[in-house]
Amino acid sequence: MLVNLNEVLKKAQKEKYAIGLFNTIDTDMLQAAIEAAEELNSPIIIGTAEVLLPYGDLDLIAPSVVTMAKNANVPVVVHYDHGLTFANCIRALKLGFSSIMFDGSTNDYETNIAQTREIVKIAHEFGATVEGEIGHVGQADNEADMQEDTYTTVEEALKFLNDTGVDALAIAIGTAHGLYKSKPKLNLERLKEIRTATDVPLVLHGGSGLSDDDFRSTIANGIAKINIFTDLCNAGVNSVIESGAKGVGYLEMRDAKMKAIKEAVKEKIRLFGSVDKA
Repeated sequence: MLVNLNEVLKKAQKEKYAIGLFNTIDTDMLQAAIEAAEELNSPIIIGTAEVLLPYGDLDLIAPSVVTMAKNANVPVVVHYDHGLTFANCIRALKLGFSSIMFDGSTNDYETNIAQTREIVKIAHEFGATVEGEIGHVGQADNEADMQEDTYTTVEEALKFLNDTGVDALAIAIGTAHGLYKSKPKLNLERLKEIRTATDVPLVLHGGSGLSDDDFRSTIANGIAKINIFTDLCNAGVNSVIESGAKGVGYLEMRDAKMKAIKEAVKEKIRLFGSVDKA
């Protein structure tokens, strides 16, 4: 069933588990992720991001994602992740996405606030929810993006929430997108402080590559949504390499790839504690 963030994250926040956002760029990844959620009776968030559109055009992937979400026997949020442009966020809403993440974090504060507030107003008219980001969750291969002075402060979080009215908030506490060169240093005290001061579900970006203990600690201290993409790609790539070495045909390779991605999704669902929470 198609739902928005509020319909799944508020419960997760209250009961201290997290729901995974699994970005998918084709129907193989999409089918694998939703089947994993159904088999474990877990809510799930399926998405794509603006930077991924060259690999899965929005007009092509949206009908498949929305249709599978509506037909699923578990709650499925269809989320447009890291929307960098106002136009594409509106486009995603018109295509049936039930949630939008507008990422204006690289803009100056006033521009970010004005655009985010307008996206919230429009999305709510569609019955959709909006995730915002304050602080900078950068790239794992850029040391400057991993510095403490880029982490979200309590004051920034409170002001951003008051100024925008977003339904969920992505914060920077030491994670980054992509593959980590070294173990990230998570500021759990900062997370606790923000969780205590705010009442909206908190989001962790850059989840791929964290340890199981890192995930458990962030969830225990207030994270309700975790974004995963790189781990799914790695599972698919490794499966294709193994299948190719065996000399199997395309369809068998495709099935093996889907199975590997499904197992990667299941692993995260179990770790996040959302099994039987549908």
